[in-house]
Amino acid sequence: MESPRRLAALVSGLLLVAGLLAAPSSATPAPPAPQLPLDQSALLSQVVPGLVDINTTLGYQGAVGAGTGIIVSPDGEVLTNNHVIEGATDITAISLANSRSYPVDVIGFDRATDIALVRLRGAGGLPTAALGTSSTLTVGQPIAAIGNSNGPGGVPSFAPGAITQIGAAVRASDESGGGSRELFDLIRVAADIRPGDSGGPLVNNAGQVIGVTVAATLTYRMGGVTGGEGFAIPIDRAVAVANQIRSGIPSPAIHLGDTAFIGVGIADAAPMGGPPGAVVRQVLPDTPARLAGVLSGDVITAVDGMPINSAADLSNIMDQRRPGDTITLTWVDRFGNVRSAPVVLAKGPVG
Repeated sequence: MESPRRLAALVSGLLLVAGLLAAPSSATPAPPAPQLPLDQSALLSQVVPGLVDINTTLGYQGAVGAGTGIIVSPDGEVLTNNHVIEGATDITAISLANSRSYPVDVIGFDRATDIALVRLRGAGGLPTAALGTSSTLTVGQPIAAIGNSNGPGGVPSFAPGAITQIGAAVRASDESGGGSRELFDLIRVAADIRPGDSGGPLVNNAGQVIGVTVAATLTYRMGGVTGGEGFAIPIDRAVAVANQIRSGIPSPAIHLGDTAFIGVGIADAAPMGGPPGAVVRQVLPDTPARLAGVLSGDVITAVDGMPINSAADLSNIMDQRRPGDTITLTWVDRFGNVRSAPVVLAKGPVG
């Protein structure tokens, strides 16, 4: 990874904040016939044992975070959002079945779909979540999001609601204001999804996981507003990404194992008044970037001759590199001079 994007902050929960990119399609199907109401007690009893609370330390930012994960194999493979573990220097997970805390290893992630697959080190015999399908979802179908928004040690949260759109597209940013991404083909729901629910299950009235909670609009978070709205990644797509990661075959979308790191905090360059690229907002001490002479205010413009036009470009290129690789980094310094240097990549925080 090229950088931690969120600077010093204390974060109690993680959730992407979303703004719609497109209005609901006029082809949205009509609501189905009324279905049985959700049974909160029964759903929690069925679903919660297959979940974990995920706690992260973001050492370079002086921050902590919390999210949720879905157990998909008895030996501790867990499905969650990439943004739940992004930037973490330490990750632990607490099984809601046995209350045991496990260190977490990252198997891999897909930044574009915001899916990650991790493993609980030393786990065995864990109950797994019941996975359903997202291929038969309908507008009006009752759902519930279950997660960790009540914080460490709190009871699992339960946010009932209904599906309002299939195939939603949003532009989402993390709660601390760093970085944004576009997410497509999401399940849109009317439900009070909150920070800490990210990576948790969206379930149907049979307790089957039909989506992975990823974002909410500002509706709930503005305060003084009753109700809210959220988004989830369809479970069929999430499982397909997890299977790609599990295969161990890297691709332009899938990053496996440890992340590469040059040690800078970055942002997109301003539209006017400078070269396109990734603006360096912070250079961490004792990192490859500092050793190469990169300073705050410089603009990174290329890696190995490949142009960098945005912070996302740098992230995507770095996802294809490994710790120990040598790259040629090109940047424009604060005085307008073009500089270039070989940089040996270090092992960095996740994602």
